[in-house]
Amino acid sequence: MQADGIDAFLEMQAAERGAALNTLAAYARDLADMTAVLHAGGVTARTAGEADLRAYLAGLAGQGLAARTQARRLSCLKQYFLFLAREGMRPDNPAALLEAPRLDTPLPRFLSEGEVEALLAACAPEPDATPARQRRLQVARAALEMLYASGLRISELLALPRRALDAAPGMMLVRGKGGRERMVPMSARAREAARALMEADAARRSPFLFPGRGVARPMTRQGFDRILHDVALRAGLDPARLSPHVLRHSFATHLLAHGADLRALQVLLGHADIATTQIYTHVMLDRLREAVADHHPLSHAGELEVG
Repeated sequence: MQADGIDAFLEMQAAERGAALNTLAAYARDLADMTAVLHAGGVTARTAGEADLRAYLAGLAGQGLAARTQARRLSCLKQYFLFLAREGMRPDNPAALLEAPRLDTPLPRFLSEGEVEALLAACAPEPDATPARQRRLQVARAALEMLYASGLRISELLALPRRALDAAPGMMLVRGKGGRERMVPMSARAREAARALMEADAARRSPFLFPGRGVARPMTRQGFDRILHDVALRAGLDPARLSPHVLRHSFATHLLAHGADLRALQVLLGHADIATTQIYTHVMLDRLREAVADHHPLSHAGELEVG
């Protein structure tokens, strides 16, 4: 066993936690880097104190490592020093009180309302389209209408059974993360597109609303991505800007922009925690700024700058 207990720690991660080879390799690199820095300062993992670890983490920041990389390194250190303390290799855990750097939460990417309409309009087939082409665009229209009308995750959409539309009028039953079921409203346009696809696919006798090449299984994510790529090009949009999650973000962003409540949005999106939904509050902040700019008496006189 290494004096610093790294081998034992990695063995524990593999045996008890089933850590992947890539994870173990990353842990080994992180711990080798830390011990080298500690040894250069005359201490070891068994003798290092909290101040030594803080100095090491400060050095990572000084090297320009991204906050996310620093946070990953700290996670490794916390697990490692907890292991040393539990195994009696040192009397305490000097990493217990260390805090990860604050991670900036990127704003969600979304389409404008005009871009969404262009995307949906691009699902109309050409007059001379082949039957295969017509069905491909019919799949695209049903999927895009439903994603934008309900904010579904792509995994939820592709797993929908044909009977999903048989719920209460105007609603659809969705099984989300962790097997949690929820009812989501479905627009008349989306229901119409879905039922048109069901009629076109009646002969396939698939249990899924969006069947794959083998009708016993749903369409794959890769198959849908190819359809989305084609429709984006037809709509004059950069396919790199478009994904099912961008449509989900567009649904949420546009709802809030038109006055929806954050709690209602949480239920519609199937978020277990309101904190997850709060990434969309940038829209609410924009609306508040606009409200002040439009209605505050000083803003019209040029004496109140908002922004």
